[in-house]
Amino acid sequence: MLYTGIDRPGTNYQIQNIAFPKDPSDPLLREWVKPGYNPIAIPEAGMNATQFRDPTTAWHAGDGLWRMLVGGLKPGTLRGMAILYRSRDFKHWVRAKHPLHSALTGMWECPDFFPVREPGHPDGLDTSEFGPHYKYVLKNSLDLTRYDYYTVGTYNNRTERYVPDNPTGDVYQRKQLLQWPVEELDQLRGKAVSVGDKVVMPGQHFEVTGLQSYQSDVEVSFEVPSLDKAEPFDPAYANDAQKLCGMKNADVKGGVGPFGLWVLASDNLAEKTAVFFRVFKDGHGKPLVLMCSDPTKSSLTAGLYKPTFAGFVDTDISSGKISLRSLIDRSVVESFGAGGRTCILSRVYPSMAIGKDAHLHVFNNGVTDIKVSKLTAWEMKKPMMNGA
Repeated sequence: MLYTGIDRPGTNYQIQNIAFPKDPSDPLLREWVKPGYNPIAIPEAGMNATQFRDPTTAWHAGDGLWRMLVGGLKPGTLRGMAILYRSRDFKHWVRAKHPLHSALTGMWECPDFFPVREPGHPDGLDTSEFGPHYKYVLKNSLDLTRYDYYTVGTYNNRTERYVPDNPTGDVYQRKQLLQWPVEELDQLRGKAVSVGDKVVMPGQHFEVTGLQSYQSDVEVSFEVPSLDKAEPFDPAYANDAQKLCGMKNADVKGGVGPFGLWVLASDNLAEKTAVFFRVFKDGHGKPLVLMCSDPTKSSLTAGLYKPTFAGFVDTDISSGKISLRSLIDRSVVESFGAGGRTCILSRVYPSMAIGKDAHLHVFNNGVTDIKVSKLTAWEMKKPMMNGA
């Protein structure tokens, strides 16, 4: 396990360390040992020692050397960096002369780097695999925006360079990477409730009853009979879905949408977290789908940080169909739009919609009818933790 530590207390001097499982046969790896040769990587001269953290999973590049990335920031600039290290024995690591990739986006936290197959090859890959039909994903969490971003591109293991397919996409990338919950999660599904072929008229909502929804898995397929009333899209928001969602939130009536789910809702709806879609039309008449998570009414507790989160959904809604899956776990709401094309994770802290007092609704605040072709919600069981 590679991890970041703090050396020189009071200085935030960041170093990279390693630990090994004390008992590799323990399936839960509950005890770890730190070797005496730590740290394995330290900030060198000219590096920003307080912006040097979060090593990735290591990988082989076909030459017997391990590689790993560490997030960094070039001193005196806003250039975030994926700093590259190599090792033959996983103990002694040497920094490469140049980063794998960098961009003017601020500090790169929690970098990740892995291969994926091109379309038509759905199976996953080990981090060390190479091939002619592989692409690579470089993901970073930006300290400035508190968002995660990724680009898809090519990796040359000889020149140690990563090049995004879209050179302008280091911040706002629309190359499509699907994200979906692991299939093992389905084993936690318990009691199920289903609703189908139900029309939600403008300004209406209905409650999904018969289950405890504070820990639940909800899958819903929507049908939009007409996109004629879709609002015109302002291109000024093309790179700022969050700002658009903040303006066009769940309570702002629209044309096609907002429609979606109210989760962790109190009995009187004073508290509710909205996860929804809203359809616009660009200057060419092409539909554009915005997906939002709006927690601004998630809690009556004063002083909470309740930002909206949003993303554009790279999907063709001209057929009028779109799906949503939301995983609800007391204070966590993670939602997947259009089969995982957009994923939004929110943390909310209701004061009333807690436990059995949490409710689930479908709502439509647009002027166009929305049809729920199928909705299934499952109560979720507790997972096995620590062997118990």
